[in-house]
Amino acid sequence: MDTSPRDRAHMARAVELARLGHGTTSPNPVVGCVVLDAAGQVAGEGFHAYAGGPHAEVVALRAAGARARGGTAYVTLEPCDHTGRTGPCSAALLDAGLARVVVAVTDPNPKAAGGAARLRAAGIEVTTGVLAAEAERANEEWLTFVRLGRPHVTWKFAATLDGRSAAEDGTSQWITSPESRADVHRLRAASDAIVAGIGTVLADDPHLTARPPQPGDPHVTARSPQPGGPHLTTRPPQPGGAERRRPLRVIVDSDARTPPAARVLDAAAPTLIAVAADTETGLDADLLRVPRAPGGGLDLPALLKELAARDVVSLFLEGGPRLAGAFLREGLADRVVAYLAPAFLGSGRAALEQAGVRTITDIHRLRFDEFSPIGPDLRLTARPTSPQVREK
Repeated sequence: MDTSPRDRAHMARAVELARLGHGTTSPNPVVGCVVLDAAGQVAGEGFHAYAGGPHAEVVALRAAGARARGGTAYVTLEPCDHTGRTGPCSAALLDAGLARVVVAVTDPNPKAAGGAARLRAAGIEVTTGVLAAEAERANEEWLTFVRLGRPHVTWKFAATLDGRSAAEDGTSQWITSPESRADVHRLRAASDAIVAGIGTVLADDPHLTARPPQPGDPHVTARSPQPGGPHLTTRPPQPGGAERRRPLRVIVDSDARTPPAARVLDAAAPTLIAVAADTETGLDADLLRVPRAPGGGLDLPALLKELAARDVVSLFLEGGPRLAGAFLREGLADRVVAYLAPAFLGSGRAALEQAGVRTITDIHRLRFDEFSPIGPDLRLTARPTSPQVREK
């Protein structure tokens, strides 16, 4: 749309602020807000830092105080018009006496939408669609969750330059560097759930916990961006100082083969074992029963729907190659993060198997969004070129 450079500049700052809430607001969206006074000077800024906390508009209006009257607010997501754990932001903007509100993305959640209409009805000028693509990218996990009724899925893998994730004898520690592994823990910590298949559990006995490095740790680098997202090294504080999250561990295990002593069943983080609805088991664990797919595995769309019902907004898929192939076949991978080590194996396990490609016309096409050196490795971020599963 045709907008002024000033509108774009202030909205760009609001998007930057929104990104500061990445990984701490779930199941709420990330939102940023910039408030100008009547003279066009920045009077207040804010972002939504954690679920249950004040919304971005409220934070920015508090900072602006009386200077907000007659001014303009730039908001990355349409102000909410309902009362949940906090009051409606549309009412807060009205009470502040603003003359204009600029919105990047309209709210797709019918429960909260309507803020723009309420503001217009009260005589406030409302402009929508400014830097919509940039604001959507910053909020892609939550928007996928609301629009598709399932979590946003990031598939992460580590491989050599010839695409091998393990050597011929099955060993895989360590293909990538300590810097890359530290970066993976950051991405885990920003996710609601970490998913792996039973094959990975039986082969590697992973812990699947998030242990993000802290400032001063040896593998914290000056440049450690989120793939396609914010460049952050610290997380915003939450109530009680609970800054380290414990993402849910989800094991896709159709026939309940998870060993009772597997590390994913310890108390370090909550765990769900997703088993087929017809599986009989005495496994002492939290079980999530899911219908089988025609091939005998689990119905992945049904699994994601069940996880969404538990407020899982973002899913971090770690392995193994067959499970990743199943997600790609179903069109359920929204983002791919690949860590490539400058090394060759020549044989061994591929990073991806059985992705539903029998001929070149079935190839899964992606577009690269970001290239980042991480220690000696290269991190690539890509997204599918074709639309994913249709909106619910």
